[in-house]
Amino acid sequence: MTDRPKIGFIGAGLMGHGMAKNLVEAGYELTVLAHRNREPIEDLKSRGAREAADAAAIANGAEVVFLCLPGSPQVEETVFAILAVAGPVTTIIDTSTANPVSTRALAERCEAAGITLVDAPLSRTPKEAWAGNLDIMVGASEAVFARVKPLLDVIGGKVVRVGDCGAGHTMKLLNNFISLGYAALYAEALAIGAKNGITPEVFHSVIGGGRMDCGFYQTFMDYVVGGNPNAHPFALANAHKDMRYLVSLANESGIASHVSSAVKNGFATAEAIGKGSDYLPTLADIVGGLNGISGQKL
Repeated sequence: MTDRPKIGFIGAGLMGHGMAKNLVEAGYELTVLAHRNREPIEDLKSRGAREAADAAAIANGAEVVFLCLPGSPQVEETVFAILAVAGPVTTIIDTSTANPVSTRALAERCEAAGITLVDAPLSRTPKEAWAGNLDIMVGASEAVFARVKPLLDVIGGKVVRVGDCGAGHTMKLLNNFISLGYAALYAEALAIGAKNGITPEVFHSVIGGGRMDCGFYQTFMDYVVGGNPNAHPFALANAHKDMRYLVSLANESGIASHVSSAVKNGFATAEAIGKGSDYLPTLADIVGGLNGISGQKL
């Protein structure tokens, strides 16, 4: 990889927009894939990026391709499209939240084609993506990590190698299991409290600022008691997808998935009743509403 490789970026959505913005502003020659949401694409073009019509066009003009896609099916489709092109791509950096089983299989396919696949999923929010201050969990050999870290430092504030390829996506699922488990706990605790005379405001006055407080709790409660609809812009459908991957990984590993399956089922219920596009803290409304709590929205 040269000091200034040509970069392709596929997936300029909530997180990808800010990441791509930081790469082009750092001086990298950037090509972005056309997207149904034109606003981020037009913004990136105004900053100096070029637009490509499809993944093949990206693969024909880039040495490094970043992916920031909804999940493994989209990642697989895109990687196969890149592999079908005998272009200059040497490295694919997948920042999506994906199934590690799929990731490891894709890495073998890429290696056979002379391309290195790096899984580098993200933590934090679109705000940190815009600021270039994401947490990034990287699955790569030590040599590959050293090679791609200058690129990841452009978009991340905390860049950690967690193991070889597949380890990044594994760590991301563990991270999300903990955070989404918190969401399930908060929602159920609030419902139990509401049935027994404890309002969300009273709940927050005790938990907030105490030992059980954390950044995730604050964004969750910024919706519940603060009424901020965009406090945590992460869709319940994505939460369900991540928990399906985590439970699948547990099953693949022979681990009894008592807690993770229970958390997954809560998000499956939310999506099944048509709330998949709603943001994560609205789980409190859903759990409350399903339990007949007055004022909770379904």
